[in-house]
Amino acid sequence: MSAKIKTMTEESQFVLESTKEAMDHSIEHFERELQKIRAGKSSPSMLNGVMVEYYGAHMPIERVANINTPDPRQIIVQPFDKSTIYTIEKAIMAANLGFKPMNEGEILRINVPPLTEERRRDLVKRAKNEAEEAKVSIRNARRHANDDAKHLEKDGVPEDEVKRLVEKIQEMTNNYIIKVDKVLELKEKDILTV
Repeated sequence: MSAKIKTMTEESQFVLESTKEAMDHSIEHFERELQKIRAGKSSPSMLNGVMVEYYGAHMPIERVANINTPDPRQIIVQPFDKSTIYTIEKAIMAANLGFKPMNEGEILRINVPPLTEERRRDLVKRAKNEAEEAKVSIRNARRHANDDAKHLEKDGVPEDEVKRLVEKIQEMTNNYIIKVDKVLELKEKDILTV
């Protein structure tokens, strides 16, 4: 067999690359969603998504304050501009994260309550739902890629190449599903570790 037969047309390569890109986006989105699920230890990412009104504009909290975690049970928010401390405090409360910041004049101290066993199980369930959504997204990317492969065959790409393309798409799908399972397994361990 010559190397020529094994190489794929540009169209087939494009289908593979765009499928990989779509599946990468699914994994990235899944990992971002998992970061929002707190595992008992405090983390600056717990405040991601908190928007603070700053001189008439809404800005992410990390743009108006320094966020640190001195220990696993606390988050310290130190505004860059001390006059915004009340606005930041209100924004944290309005975000409905279940935190009650303590205003200490120059900083906000947030005590992160330990998770109960029931809450840990709920978080694991939520993580599993996110994993399932990621898998559905990956399977949708596979379906779109397979549709594209069928169109290539109609456009004159050889049948054996389309068959190889579909096999590569399935192999890619299987690998991404395994990635989702591994990421989920790590998150479950993190959530259940007291």
